Amino acid sequence: MLRRLLQPVWVLLAIIFLIEAWLWDHLEPVVARAVALIPLARVKEWLADRVDALSPAMTLIVFVVPIIPLFPLKLIGLWLLTHQYWLTGVSTFLFAKMLGVGVTAFVFDVTRDKLLEMHWFERLYELVLRLRAKATELVEPIKRRIRELIKGDGEGWSSRTLRLIQRFRKSVHEAR
Repeated sequence: MLRRLLQPVWVLLAIIFLIEAWLWDHLEPVVARAVALIPLARVKEWLADRVDALSPAMTLIVFVVPIIPLFPLKLIGLWLLTHQYWLTGVSTFLFAKMLGVGVTAFVFDVTRDKLLEMHWFERLYELVLRLRAKATELVEPIKRRIRELIKGDGEGWSSRTLRLIQRFRKSVHEAR
């Protein structure tokens, strides 16, 4: 019974996790294009050379440090939201989120091999990959159902939902 009660929570967490993974997958090529347009390729080479000389533990610091300055930007976005600056708040928060994922993807690409030399990090990395696969497995039936709903081929929720809406509208108009 507890499992049934927690199912929506697990689905929500899986969706959030997959959104993060999707952002990671889709922002990494954007960052790669930005690297190609501006002299970030040289920065990447310079960073890779420096990382090669570091221990795995020091490489972890290189991986974590670029994320720290983005935290206050997210807080500013949340502050704007609490003061009802909806568009600016959401835009600031999303900008910080996307920039954070992009920077993290960029730095992780440079530091991955060195970080994976640490056994605990390798286990954590494998756990994240397994969680991602499990989240995909959990959310896939829901995505399929949503596609069916959008498709509206007369089967499933969409036709039933339309009939319910039509009945409701008819009952409201008849009541007048």
